Amino acid sequence: MNTAAPAPVRTPAPSVHERAFITWTAIFPLVVLAQLALAPFIDAWPPILRTLAMTLVVVPTAVYLVVPRLMAAYLLVIRPRR
Repeated sequence: MNTAAPAPVRTPAPSVHERAFITWTAIFPLVVLAQLALAPFIDAWPPILRTLAMTLVVVPTAVYLVVPRLMAAYLLVIRPRR
């Protein structure tokens, strides 16, 4: 008797264009929010330090919180329609 479970169906990874769009969808609002939130504190700083402060907030937030959730939502909502 064969008791092996059937192999799970693998969803293909999104294309590079889809990943780029998902990443941009995460990054753009985070940059806008970071600019609005941090501007009162870092407005007088040199541009390189302002950029450093913003990326220290935006990149980890995008990588660890926003992009994984957007990717999961994409795979649940968009992919099954194909």
